[in-house]
Amino acid sequence: MHATSKTSLITIAAATLAAISVFAAPASAKDKEKAGKHHAPATTSAAAAASLLGSVPEQAPAPKPGQYDSKPGTAWKTVGGTVKDIQGETYTVEDYDGSQMKVRVGQGTKHLRGNKKVGDTIRAEITHGGFANSVQ
Repeated sequence: MHATSKTSLITIAAATLAAISVFAAPASAKDKEKAGKHHAPATTSAAAAASLLGSVPEQAPAPKPGQYDSKPGTAWKTVGGTVKDIQGETYTVEDYDGSQMKVRVGQGTKHLRGNKKVGDTIRAEITHGGFANSVQ
């Protein structure tokens, strides 16, 4: 009798799953069909996205090594560390890992908390070309 009840339960479970799949598949297909009629098709290329959205602003290519931006632009990343050297408008900053990078400042740079000197700890928001949009 114990084996018979297991068989009955397995049969009921299989029948239930079959019934659910019979009713769920057509409903799912109808939902997908409705969604396709009311929404724009998905696009994967930048050109297709631009045609749907209008115009997409161009981003300037990254400068070559040794070339620096000379004015504020799109922020690329934030760097932090200690000012090791100042040569005109170029700060040499050593980050917390010990690597050094050059950061350009200029008229467009927002100096938060005053001008900096060698030994100061700074945080700068820079462009891809190393220009500091802001220094604090």
